[in-house]
Amino acid sequence: MSSVRRIGVLVLVTLSFLVAVPASAAARPAPVSLRVLSYNIHTGIGSDGVLDLDRTAGAIRATRADVVALQEVDVHWAARSEFRDQARELACRLRMRVFFAPIYDLDPLTPGAPRRQYGVAILSRLPMPHTENHEITRLSTVEQNPVPKPAPGFAEAVVVAKGVAIHVYATHLDYRPDPAVRAAQVADMLRIMSPGPTLLLGDFNAAPDAPELAPLWDRLTAAPTGLTYPADVPEKRIDYVTFSSGVRARAATVPETLASDHRPVLATLEIRR
Repeated sequence: MSSVRRIGVLVLVTLSFLVAVPASAAARPAPVSLRVLSYNIHTGIGSDGVLDLDRTAGAIRATRADVVALQEVDVHWAARSEFRDQARELACRLRMRVFFAPIYDLDPLTPGAPRRQYGVAILSRLPMPHTENHEITRLSTVEQNPVPKPAPGFAEAVVVAKGVAIHVYATHLDYRPDPAVRAAQVADMLRIMSPGPTLLLGDFNAAPDAPELAPLWDRLTAAPTGLTYPADVPEKRIDYVTFSSGVRARAATVPETLASDHRPVLATLEIRR
């Protein structure tokens, strides 16, 4: 082969390689970006003890979150929240879809009034084609002499972002010093959660190094954030955005707000297609 012909072949091979690599890279779908928020809203009562649902909505709106998990949500529950439907009112203020999952569902105080409910909620700017209220172990705060038993209030919503289905779970774990109920709740949640892209958001009422949370970290990663409770001078990290493999945190923060006794946790996530 002549030197001129050899050079020509090398040029052709090189050009074909340079053309092929960008085409292959372009064929790989870009990850889906999602802004998610977990927020214990303390039934709309701020650190100043004042009920102000507009303030709660403003704190959420400022984060520009696509998906929000809320804890301590009242729906016609008590005078402390004026017996209002906080889940629906927040959804209307924020122009988001809502799924409310009651932990407690009690008879009204007066005949003909709506049922009294308290629990967690998921708000979303994206379609939620499937929602479900799962049971996990709970120790009731409204029953006389309660014992741990299955009860609802572990919310699941399938959120579809650019064709990718993501299982989002909202939870509120037991607050008592004894970790036994939280340990049972962790086991229950791990049994319930679906494979694939998964987000678990909520108030875990335990620090990251708490032994009862250890099984979660075998399957999930917590977005790196600071302290969340109490809101005025945080001393503990008990509120989380966590995610499964196939998801990574591009950014995470704890916004400063006194709209609740907790601070929210905000994370920008990338979900691999």
